[in-house]
Amino acid sequence: MVEINTEEKVKEGSMYGQITSMGHEQLVICYDEPTGLKAIIGIHNTVLGPALGGTRMWNYASEAEAITDVLRLSRGMTFKAAISGLNLGGGKAVIIGDPKMKNEAFMRRFGRFVESLNGRYITAEDVNTKTSDMEYIAMETKHVTGLPEYKGGGGDPSPVTAYGTYLGMKAAAKKAYGTDSLAGKKIAVQGIGQVGKYLVNHLVKEGADVFITDIFEDRLKVVANETGATVVDPNAIYDIDMDIYAPCALGATINDQTIDRLKCQVIAGGANNQLLDEEKHGRILLDKGIIYAPDFLINAGGLINVYTEFLGGYKREVAYGHAEKIYDTCLAILNKSEKENKPSQQAAIEMAWNRIESIGKVKLSY
Repeated sequence: MVEINTEEKVKEGSMYGQITSMGHEQLVICYDEPTGLKAIIGIHNTVLGPALGGTRMWNYASEAEAITDVLRLSRGMTFKAAISGLNLGGGKAVIIGDPKMKNEAFMRRFGRFVESLNGRYITAEDVNTKTSDMEYIAMETKHVTGLPEYKGGGGDPSPVTAYGTYLGMKAAAKKAYGTDSLAGKKIAVQGIGQVGKYLVNHLVKEGADVFITDIFEDRLKVVANETGATVVDPNAIYDIDMDIYAPCALGATINDQTIDRLKCQVIAGGANNQLLDEEKHGRILLDKGIIYAPDFLINAGGLINVYTEFLGGYKREVAYGHAEKIYDTCLAILNKSEKENKPSQQAAIEMAWNRIESIGKVKLSY
């Protein structure tokens, strides 16, 4: 394990410069030759509490791409926890490789790396990891959440994530249309993994006209058959006539190539880091009059769920109750954005930092 602390002097443009520019406290490179494990843990900010964030496994094109992803994701977790009123810091982990590589030894070795951080980082499930993986990790460390319900955990957090995303979408619709009803609205959901699938169920139940796309055709067939949603080619999703665009796959889908293609008044989805460039693309959306529901706020349901588990005595109704606050917070941010002529993502980040800075007067880090 190689540990990189941001207190060291850095050069602009280097890896150190990248982590310093984003304000990270720590970056941990994990490697284990016997199991083939290659992982990176990013700890962004621990003023509010230990850094909690899921472990994502992805076949990254390069190690540099993986580092960029973990830095962006862990930073987003800081804002997500802060704006949701949770006493947690921001952290994330990525494992480099094909998810088929996972086995008991592989995940337990990762658990040893988590354990070595002595509670500064708490892991959970994310893209291509699941509750069974958390069980293996839990054999080596107590600093893990997202355990199955039969082990006293919160189980799959996706339903709570989808519920919060749904409420954030309704708040954005309220701002755009004067009513939060989604009945009759044309909504394009990009990515129908666990979160996207549950979100589609909420939308169909309310009477929305739903379009779905995914790179996995088997998922599309199942969800389309179950819900009656219309399947769209992944490359055509940006061009359809829609009221609301809901990105629920990987991030950065709102960029120079896609913004001009979008025919919507609202963007509200469950993906992290939806804006390739927060400042630039956030401003473009604002100038175009497109309502953007800040991603790290409306997809916070999963973090809320595992935080409820972290506190002990998990009850799903408590997690859902906390997630319901997303609606009012989202509406407040959108009103602030309009009043101050400021991109909603920027307004949300300011709100999150205000809480961190106020608690920072009490303590510096976890």
